Amino acid sequence: MQRQSAMRTLVVVAVYLVLINTITDVALANYMSAVDERSSAAAARQQQLIPAIFNFGDSNSDTGGLGAAFGPAPPPHGITTFHRPSGRYCDGRLLIDFIAEELGMPYLDAYLQSVGSNFQRGANFATAGSTIRRQNTTLAQSGFSPFSLGVQVTQFAEFKQRTLTFHSQEPFSSLLPHPHYFDDALYVVDIGQNDLTAGYFLNLTLHQVKAFIPQVLQEFEGHIKALHGQGAKKFLITTTGPVGCLPYILVRLPYTKTEVDEYGCAEPYNKMARAFNRELSATIHKLQRQLPKTKFVMADGYNLKYNLFVNAHKDGFRSTVKACCGYGGGLYNFNPSLGYCGSKPREESMLKKHLSYNLCQYPSAYINWDGVHYTEAANHAMAQRLFSGNFTTPKFSVGNFCGLFA
Repeated sequence: MQRQSAMRTLVVVAVYLVLINTITDVALANYMSAVDERSSAAAARQQQLIPAIFNFGDSNSDTGGLGAAFGPAPPPHGITTFHRPSGRYCDGRLLIDFIAEELGMPYLDAYLQSVGSNFQRGANFATAGSTIRRQNTTLAQSGFSPFSLGVQVTQFAEFKQRTLTFHSQEPFSSLLPHPHYFDDALYVVDIGQNDLTAGYFLNLTLHQVKAFIPQVLQEFEGHIKALHGQGAKKFLITTTGPVGCLPYILVRLPYTKTEVDEYGCAEPYNKMARAFNRELSATIHKLQRQLPKTKFVMADGYNLKYNLFVNAHKDGFRSTVKACCGYGGGLYNFNPSLGYCGSKPREESMLKKHLSYNLCQYPSAYINWDGVHYTEAANHAMAQRLFSGNFTTPKFSVGNFCGLFA
């Protein structure tokens, strides 16, 4: 009897556990279904608010433009995420890539990269070396791109016109943005750093560089108005970064030891970047007054980047102003007279000895990638701060980046 009673008890317990597990599974399934529905609804709302991205800028957001025009960035660019050169001057993703991810979009293809590209959710007009003002030199002479902001805006206008003409024809409907996307798209602009450095490399004094900032921003204003005339109503404009923290500035331009801050950055050049950003901010406020139905959001690119140096240890970076990939070793691992990341050495003696660039073992431990650009890890840290809502004007609550443009 006792044995039978024990068996009945075990059966009851087993049935009870099965029921509990079944109820739990059903509840979990219902919960996951509700989460999926909310996620799908949020994604649909997100796509309705921002159906596409059109990006304009320089190497900070170039996803293949300069490479399509003049030859791709060689290995080891792209080694971290793409495991091959991807057109980016980085070991992996850029800030614009993380913005696309946040909005649930594919990475932007470069406008100039026609083969294999899909522009259904937007296009990238940025090219490395681009400036706001057109430079009166060639790429080979100065390193600055012929695709200035004005050229990029002209390319966009041509792209839009051709899209309106061909979208209704197959197979273009699956490769080009829907015509109404142009009015609702997010227009991202990150440019200006090269206008400052172009002045420095032309041997202009800091005072002379500061004097031409108003003219640069007057041209910038005109280009933004031209985009608005093409239907742009939602802008994300990024301020320029602390160029005084970059090896290509620290190695090539003059400053004194007393002008280096506690993070290893040359303060005179960072001070000039802040002066540029103050006038850029005033320009954006002016545009907002003149175009009241247009949304202008300003991302604080300067502090997004400078915070990397301030919080380097906290963010897991062991090296701040030293390039992960470059020639020369030492404090900066950047010596353009010997070569650049991915290039063959320029000195015959190094070629004979089969010497090449130095590549760090762990790019994620470095802020700087190649002396000029940031690593994917640094870009990811910037993106996390950007999406915290504390580095934009106006600010926003976490998880509501898209809502800024509602």
